[in-house]
Amino acid sequence: MPVSSSPASATPLTPLVIFGAGGLGREVLMLVHQINAAAPTWHILGFYDDAPFPAGAALHGLPYLGTAADLNAAPGPLHVTVAVGSSRSRAAVVARLTSPRLSFPTLIHPGVACAPYQRLQLGAGCIISQGCILTCDITLGRHVLLNLGCTIGHDAVLEDGCSLMPHANVGGEAHLGAGVYLGTNATVIHQVRIGAGTILGAGAVAIRDLPAHCTAVGVPAQIIKPHVA
Repeated sequence: MPVSSSPASATPLTPLVIFGAGGLGREVLMLVHQINAAAPTWHILGFYDDAPFPAGAALHGLPYLGTAADLNAAPGPLHVTVAVGSSRSRAAVVARLTSPRLSFPTLIHPGVACAPYQRLQLGAGCIISQGCILTCDITLGRHVLLNLGCTIGHDAVLEDGCSLMPHANVGGEAHLGAGVYLGTNATVIHQVRIGAGTILGAGAVAIRDLPAHCTAVGVPAQIIKPHVA
């Protein structure tokens, strides 16, 4: 039987599945447990992943339920969180999940401040982990991942599918295009724009604009290679 992540509640919990049975999937499972500990919300049914799993496989007591094709065929409605760290890979998964019965909730650690007066706009499918700080007038697109301890300054915009690894920092009025990936401890300073699909390596500091579809590393960040868009 699927394992509920919280004690029995008078209010039925909402069914949720996690797509991605790797390390981030287990971290997102922990996040859901933390959310439920503060306010029972989700009943976790199990994991989906396109990687092959043996019959009867389980992860942290939850079953492997199948591939993206199986998820599209599942009876709905069903809530799905996509726990894939790579911006490009996460976008590819989202593109494959085409069933109209699927929806993508935003998961926010209960310790992260998200009060109405902060004027945050958060798209569907965002994952905001423990220790993150968002100030005010911030826009996150769909399926943005903020891993542990990230900071986002005022008026920043992160377009669809951006991925911030632990302790990445985005300054006020900065703009990250769709699918930007910031490595651990990477920083984008105030008003800098990062083009779509660009990777800023771990510990790098972007002090000036970077174009789309490249990798930049160092302090200050320098482009080391272009990508095929």
